[in-house]
Amino acid sequence: MVQGTTSDAGKSTVVAGLCRVLARAGTRVAPFKPQNMALNSAVTADGGEIGRAQALQALAAGLAPHTDMNPVLLKPSSDTGAQVIIHGKARLDLDARAYHAYKPEAMKAVLASHERLAQAYDVVLVEGAGSPAEINLRDRDIANMGFAERVDCPVVLVADIDRGGVFAHLVGTLDCLSESERARVTGFIINRFRGDIGLLEPGLDWLEQRTGKPVFGVLPYLHGLHLDAEDAIIGAQVGKRGEPGQLLRVIVPVVPRIANHTDFDALRAHPQVDLRFIGPGMPVPPADLVILPGSKSVRSDLDFLRANGWEPALRRHLRYGGKLIGICGGMQMLGRRVHDPDGREGPAGSSDGLGLLDYETTLAADKQLRQVTGQLADANARVRGYEIHLGVTTGAGLARPALWLDSGDGKVRPDGARSDDDQVLATYVHGVFDEPAACQALLRWAGLEAAEAVDLAALREASIGRLADSMAAHLDLDAMLAPLRR
Repeated sequence: MVQGTTSDAGKSTVVAGLCRVLARAGTRVAPFKPQNMALNSAVTADGGEIGRAQALQALAAGLAPHTDMNPVLLKPSSDTGAQVIIHGKARLDLDARAYHAYKPEAMKAVLASHERLAQAYDVVLVEGAGSPAEINLRDRDIANMGFAERVDCPVVLVADIDRGGVFAHLVGTLDCLSESERARVTGFIINRFRGDIGLLEPGLDWLEQRTGKPVFGVLPYLHGLHLDAEDAIIGAQVGKRGEPGQLLRVIVPVVPRIANHTDFDALRAHPQVDLRFIGPGMPVPPADLVILPGSKSVRSDLDFLRANGWEPALRRHLRYGGKLIGICGGMQMLGRRVHDPDGREGPAGSSDGLGLLDYETTLAADKQLRQVTGQLADANARVRGYEIHLGVTTGAGLARPALWLDSGDGKVRPDGARSDDDQVLATYVHGVFDEPAACQALLRWAGLEAAEAVDLAALREASIGRLADSMAAHLDLDAMLAPLRR
């Protein structure tokens, strides 16, 4: 089990890299995360929903993602509540205190999934969540040491040196653990190092003497990796250099419950696109294309957009000839009304949409979860993605669809909408930019006439390979994996 001293210490990437290292050696390996809290999710081949990081780790292991790889997924709908997804399906909505009481039931699902994976694979690589040193969450813990103790699993502790305080993080984390939990930690990985390793070695010697545990290795900071983020949006959006008119300017508002922002990974990687995430209080810059992202709480995120001045900014953007795309929750925002009669995403009620497309959306009990293929309606460009949404959208504006999706019976079905003036496009499909031809066609539609084709899948695969190469070069894998051979 790979645990971290903090969130974003590198647990997900370490597990992904180790999955590829072991798979290369012919080991049947599967990733596993008992409990994940994230709004970036993926749809599995068995029609369920898991954390995006586990889907990436499955790819690294050469497997199709499966719901057993992340049996408990929490999707926050507010600061204190979340939708609880068990074995890929939404079961209930609970606040933090109610979920704490529910954890014994969640643990049953965790143990059942882990047992199935352990029976099917040689090695199960487990990823922890947050930090095991969160004392207030130790009771009924199913995500870190509570799980490790239950299944008698050795633990490797990862710390991020790039954020500073790495020795305090490691020693302090150990100090917060019980005696049996400390004994379970077999050693450390220090992640994201840049500099002269010789200057770090005295600290490594001190750490090993102080704790009696080995440092299995120091992983270098790898620039330019294209890996799916588990949840956090990459903070620094560095503008690409280019002459005026050479780069397509794309902006995305960061709403409080933004979901599946991995939709924009292909645009971040594109050499001709200057993608910016715009947070609260930031001015809305001129752009060629604005994309409204997915949302876990569409009506409250609509309120947020209005409070931050986005509604007049979008109308001004369209008056000046800009293009606008809404994906999933963003699609729902573009319509006339959004209804939530049963309070699925917050207080029951209805909200006015932006009124840019002629349809209304009602949030229903059953979540739509499916992998999809198809093509853009106005271009011979293949699309491959997935749907995750509660909304059922109806109205005259759907008569001009954005996509045609394969229905599985040799026929096609419409998805989304396009405005009559062809400035606004809406779709329920996440990953609409991921296929090179579709991304190229959409960028041309947005004004980038000489758009290049960028293969995100190839970039991701190359990044997984770089990650595995780095681990093979910088980790003492024989020592670290020794407990698996006993």
